[in-house]
This record gives sequence, structure tokens and C-alpha cells, in this order.
Amino acid sequence: MQAVQLAALAEAPAGVAAAMDTVSGFDAALVNGLARVSEPQSAALAALAGAMAGSPLAETVAAAVSKVSTGAIGTDELSALAAARAALLGAVHDALLDQADTAMGRNRSEWTATPDAAAPNPLAAGSRAWLGELAIAGWRGVDHDLVAAADRTVETLLAEPALRRLATLLDGFTAELGACVPIATMDRVPARRWADLWTRALLLSWRGAESAADEPVSGRLLPLGVDVHEHGTAVQAQVHAVLEAAGAPTRLVRVSVAAAKVDTIVGPAVWQLLSTHQQLLTALAERRVLELTEMPLTATGDLLWDDDRAKAGEAADPFVTATVQLPKAQAAAVAPLDRDPVHIAEPVLLEGYRFRDGVLELGEQRIRVEVDALPSAGPLTPAGVTGSATMIGLLRWETCGWSVRPLAVQRKVKSALTAFHNGDWALGPTDPKVAKAQAKSGDAVAVLRERAGRLLRK
Repeated sequence: MQAVQLAALAEAPAGVAAAMDTVSGFDAALVNGLARVSEPQSAALAALAGAMAGSPLAETVAAAVSKVSTGAIGTDELSALAAARAALLGAVHDALLDQADTAMGRNRSEWTATPDAAAPNPLAAGSRAWLGELAIAGWRGVDHDLVAAADRTVETLLAEPALRRLATLLDGFTAELGACVPIATMDRVPARRWADLWTRALLLSWRGAESAADEPVSGRLLPLGVDVHEHGTAVQAQVHAVLEAAGAPTRLVRVSVAAAKVDTIVGPAVWQLLSTHQQLLTALAERRVLELTEMPLTATGDLLWDDDRAKAGEAADPFVTATVQLPKAQAAAVAPLDRDPVHIAEPVLLEGYRFRDGVLELGEQRIRVEVDALPSAGPLTPAGVTGSATMIGLLRWETCGWSVRPLAVQRKVKSALTAFHNGDWALGPTDPKVAKAQAKSGDAVAVLRERAGRLLRK
């Protein structure tokens, strides 16, 4: 088994800190808007242009910065700035991912560029205009009228299947902004997050229709763990797994399934919202392999999940999979638009560590563990993680450095080594106390479904 070399992750690659400072400067410029560029904003824009010197974007970005400074700002100039920000974060992503792959001894497929022959959909022009207004006003200048101005645009985009990705992003973005109005009174603005959403939306608006070049695969899917992402109005379970398919190398893949929710559905109850994916949930809860038949797989390693093309099979211990299969599994390439440090989430196995002052120590090396991000939909707890001996987690990066998000741990319970996984409660809580509390509080999902059915019948 290949051990993770935490020493290789101790220092960020050269240039990463400077690049992130440049991105932070631009993000800060968007807080107050670009209508009247102040001296700090002008310096931030100049730094962004300077970071692009020597790149294919150099001339375009320099011209855009010049026009912004004189007040002659349009969607083309803003798009150039968004492209520069994305390119800078892409370079940081590539340096960090290369560092992680080296530390883990992991091989990764190369991205094969495909020409985008389709022209941008003219319906997306409205979204660029609204995003332009947003950048000019700045986050502090967002009010209900500006948020509401996007309603017709979102409605138009949702009606066009080719623009559904952009539409969904804008729909969520406007809802988030609307929930924070009046933003001018907020103590702290999530500048990085909103700049990420703004940049991604603007770049998506220029893309043509995406080609469906998915590869149908058949074989064995061995789950490593599941990362549960929960929001007030949505829940997503992202399963990281190893795929064994005939005629192909062992590959690292992901499965993402999601559902809408309300904020009253929390904890183990969120799994009921994903009940249409019964084979997947069974494999997670009972730690079994999944037999796949002609399941679509994208170039980025994402299985487009269809529960009818999967069947839960024999038992498969994720820790055995992580020990035997993970070191030799080929990682997927990363799509250009996804080259952002925030998207780095690489499965990793850690053994023989100890915790001191809440930080994982492996030999003389230390790494932060995200015990504050444990989902309430599973049995993992901060005390259980810090008392563990072995961990399957996701290697992630934030501005403060590398960290690990736990997916599963092994620890001793009454002298017996016991495994705990985020997906253990996918078919219902196995902890008697949690099950009793859930039964006492009632089945919120069933009640809401019954009420929804009653409304529809009326």
C-alpha cells in the first residue's frame, strides 16, 4: 500500500499565495461594485491584469481594466475579468492537484480538449446583462429590485434544456442574494463565494451546447465513502468509489444524487429524499458492491446515476477497497471550468495517526481534520473521529492549507475495532437512540408528502 506523504503537503507550491492574494483583491473590488472605481479597486484590477501578463489573455484583460477604470464598462470587459480570475484559480488548482497527486502517488488522466463548435445561445445574453449590473452595483448595492430583475431571465433559461446548468446556478444565486438583502447591513459579505458564483455564471453564459460524449461502462463499483452536502433547500450525496470495468484500468469515480428539501428536514431524514436511488442507498448502508450495466461515465469521472442500471451485490469493505484498490486507481481528468481549488476532493486512506490538540499527527507531520463539517445524517461524531485509528477521507484545500474531511473511520468500541461510515444510515439510523428520537419526532418527509399530495388533489 502506498502511504500518503504528508510532508509533501507541508508547504504550498510557489506562487499560490500571491495568486490567491490577487484573486482576493479582485473579489474585494466586487463588494462595493465597479461603478466608481476607488484607488484600492484600481490597484486590485491592475494586479489581476499583471498576473495575466505573458498569457493569451494579457491584451484582452489589460484593455478591460483600462475601460473599467474610465467607466466604459460592458459585458465583454466584465467577461474578460471573469476569465482572468478563473484562469488564475485554474493555475492554482493545477499546482495544488499536482502536489496532492505526488503526495499520494496517484496517476491522473489527461484532459482531452474538444473544440466547441456551437455558438453561445443568444438567450444567455440576458443573464450577462444582469450579471453586469450586479458587478457594477457590487454586493453592497444589491437590493430586492436588482434581484427581482433576474426573475424573467431565469424563467427563460429554465425553459431551454441546453441552458439548464446556467439557469440552475442563477436561480440559486439570486435566491441566496435575495435572502441576504439588505446586504449593505451585513457584517461580513461572503465575497469569495459570490465572486465564484458570478464568475462561473458569466463564463457559462458564453458556452455553446455541451456534447454528450459519455462512455457506457459495465462492471463493479466499490464505494469508498459518501460526502453529504446539505443546504436548507437541497441535499446531495456524493459517493466516491473505485470502478472495475473489463478492458479498462481501475478508476476513481464519483456518483452524485440530489433532491430538493425544506429546512425542517434534517439529520437522518434527508436520506428518505433520495429513496428513488434504492440500490445505491443499500450499497452504502450495507457496505456492498454495485454491479453496473451500461452506466454512463463522463470524462471527468462522474457516473450519471441510473438506479435501474445498478444492483447491490456482495459485501465489500470500504477499508479493504481503500487499502488494496485505491493506491492503483487512475484519477479522472478535470474539466477546464472545474479547475478551481474549491473543487479539490481526493479520496485518501490514513493509518497509524494520533490526534493532538484537535490536529491529526502522522509521524512528525500534521494536517487539519474537518470535524466541524461532519453531516448529521450519519454516525460520525467529532469524538469518534478524534478517537479513531484509521480514516477514509477527502483531501481538500482552503486558503489556510490542506485538510481532510472524514468519510469513514475505524475505532475501538469495547476492545473491538468497529467501522463507522457517513452512509451507514442511508436506509435508516442504526443507532437505537437516534432511531427512537426520530420515531418520537415523527416522519417529517411522510407528512410533507401527504400534505403535498392533498394540495395537488385539490
